[in-house]
Amino acid sequence: MNHFELFGLPISLKIDRSRLAKKYFELQKKYHPDFFTRGTEHEQELALETSSQVNKALKVLKHEDETIKYLLQLKGLLEEEEKYQLPPEFLMEVMTLNEDLSENSAKQVAGIEKELYKEVENIIENYDDKTTTTADLFKVKEYYYKKKYLQRILDRIEG
Repeated sequence: MNHFELFGLPISLKIDRSRLAKKYFELQKKYHPDFFTRGTEHEQELALETSSQVNKALKVLKHEDETIKYLLQLKGLLEEEEKYQLPPEFLMEVMTLNEDLSENSAKQVAGIEKELYKEVENIIENYDDKTTTTADLFKVKEYYYKKKYLQRILDRIEG
C-alpha cells in the first residue's frame, strides 16, 4: 500500500494539509501500538508496523519536495541516488551564484526558484493521475533536481 492509499488521498503532487492532518489523527487512533497492549502478539506487531508506515507517510506527504520525490519514485521515474544530468546553462548559473555568495544570494535563489516553479506550476497544482503525462512528470523531475541544487546554496548561506 502506498502512502496515498494509506491516507485515503488521491495521488497528487499537492496535498491538502488539513485533510492530511485529520487522516493522520484518525489512523493514529486506529493503529497506535498503545491501543494494542492487550492484543495478541500478531495484532501488536501489525499495529506497530502500520503505525510506523503512517508516521513515515506523514513525513513524506507533509513536505512538497518529498511528495514530488515519492510520486516520481512511485511512477518509476526517479531512483534513489540517481545521477541526474541538469542542463549545463543551469549548472553554470548555479556555479556562478555559488562562487559569488553575498547577502543578496538568498533573494537571487528565491527568484530563480520562483521562475523554475512557473514552468511546472500547472502540472503540480493540477496533477491528475489519469491525464498527467510522463513528459509532464519529467519536467517535474528536472524541477525537483534543480530545486535541490538551489537548496544546497541556501544551506551554505545559512550554514
